[in-house]
Amino acid sequence: MTPKYKRILLKLSGESLAGNLKHGIDFDTVLSFCEPIKKLVDMGVEVAIVVGGGNFWRGRSSGSMDRTRADHMGMLATAINALGIADALEQLDVVVRVQTGITMQQVAEPYIRNRAVRHLEKGRVVIFGGGTGNPFFSTDTAAALRAAEIEADVILKATMVDGIYDSDPKINKNAVKFDEVSYLDILNKGLNVMDTTAATLCHDNRIPILVFSIENPDNIISAVCGEKVGTLVTQA
Repeated sequence: MTPKYKRILLKLSGESLAGNLKHGIDFDTVLSFCEPIKKLVDMGVEVAIVVGGGNFWRGRSSGSMDRTRADHMGMLATAINALGIADALEQLDVVVRVQTGITMQQVAEPYIRNRAVRHLEKGRVVIFGGGTGNPFFSTDTAAALRAAEIEADVILKATMVDGIYDSDPKINKNAVKFDEVSYLDILNKGLNVMDTTAATLCHDNRIPILVFSIENPDNIISAVCGEKVGTLVTQA
């Protein structure tokens, strides 16, 4: 198999790391995600990862809590997940660096764009935790921002659904799946893929997004090699 993309940004949801536990980190599940990532590294693909924190905390579900504080707690949750993924990759003999948008120097490197790019060029996987480092921005927006900064060829958004539908396929059994949509379709039709800030960032920077199911972790390799999997979001 030949990679279609040289440098990718993989967006993993926090919920996916919980596996059957439904909360926290199921390390066997994390390892199953990391095995195809190792194969990509061995193929010469430069891999960056942004991970969510919903398996521990969701700021938007925090009720009457101050939004800024709730979002800061969510950033810490993503840092926990970043360290968990790093450990799994290191057990597979992959060289990893964790960078965070909020400073925690005893735990991870601060996010520095040039350093992140240098790590990628040296074949190291870079995991971005801490979101953008600011409240009121989702980890999808963090993925779009980091992808633009490191000049990633594509964002691979791994979800629990096998693509983008015109309605929720878990609720509507007649939901129609799209093979390809545009950024404007996401914005104008309100397709539930990512928030509007993230979609606009990708649109403005012409970064394609491939949305696919992580239930089969090997889909990560299929996606990078250009096989027909999931839904592709493009400029037109």
